[in-house]
Amino acid sequence: MSDTRPIPFQYQFFSGAIAGVSEILVMYPLDVVKTRMQLQVAGTGEVPYKSMFDCFSRIIKQEGLGRLYRGINAPILMEAPKRAVKFSANDKWGEVYRSWFGVTYMSQPLAILTGATAGVTESFVVVPFELVKIRLQDKTSKYTGVVDVVRKTVQQEGVLAMYNGLEATMLRHATWNAGYFGIIFKIRSMLPEATTKTEKTRNDLISGTIGGTFGTVFCTPFDVVKSRIQNTVKVAGVVPKYNWAVPSLFTVSREEGFMALYKGFLPKVLRLGPGGGILLVVFTGCMDFFRGYHFSN
Repeated sequence: MSDTRPIPFQYQFFSGAIAGVSEILVMYPLDVVKTRMQLQVAGTGEVPYKSMFDCFSRIIKQEGLGRLYRGINAPILMEAPKRAVKFSANDKWGEVYRSWFGVTYMSQPLAILTGATAGVTESFVVVPFELVKIRLQDKTSKYTGVVDVVRKTVQQEGVLAMYNGLEATMLRHATWNAGYFGIIFKIRSMLPEATTKTEKTRNDLISGTIGGTFGTVFCTPFDVVKSRIQNTVKVAGVVPKYNWAVPSLFTVSREEGFMALYKGFLPKVLRLGPGGGILLVVFTGCMDFFRGYHFSN
């Protein structure tokens, strides 16, 4: 039987932070490949990546293995607050909605609503870090590091430019979290109840992986336009080609075809599917540890 007794916020924060950093250390090269594929625009004269494997191969051959980890400082700095906010906000919003609707137990529609709201909450934390990461991952990037991106962006575009892509990020996180937490709720209800730690880990890995996969299907189009919006350096008096999420969706679809909205899908789903499983296993494991520590003292 799973112990679900509530524990103080700081334990949720540290559990989310540990889970997020664990996931990114394992999965980051897939994120670099995903971003490279998303930033490719037809008709620019560049030889397009034929596949995820072609992208991996060309990056390693032309730029070196270390390039697959370029920009990792930004997401590592981001992952602790991002994942901590994701899980703690999901728990807190769940409490709020159960109180508002006068229900005791979580349902799947409530899990979807809670996940979407947590995703929007999370977006305000992650946008500046995402912008730095995207600009460092770009093949043509001239930035020397995290500080250089922040300094030049603020100098050339203003402080608020660090929040370019906020709208697209909110839509991306709302759809991913809604799919992730909604599917986790459903899959957990279908799996046999765990009676041992091994069975609990198995259930978390299965439900988290499936949840991450579905969340990726829903959010990838918003992720594609988010990457392009955040990689666009704004110039005074010039309207950016990629500026707002919904118009950018139509621009990409019209100019490159609907499937262009799913560029980088394979490395993204390979990261966020199994990555979602890793997140859930590490998070629940940490929560169980902290819960045991808290109630034993």
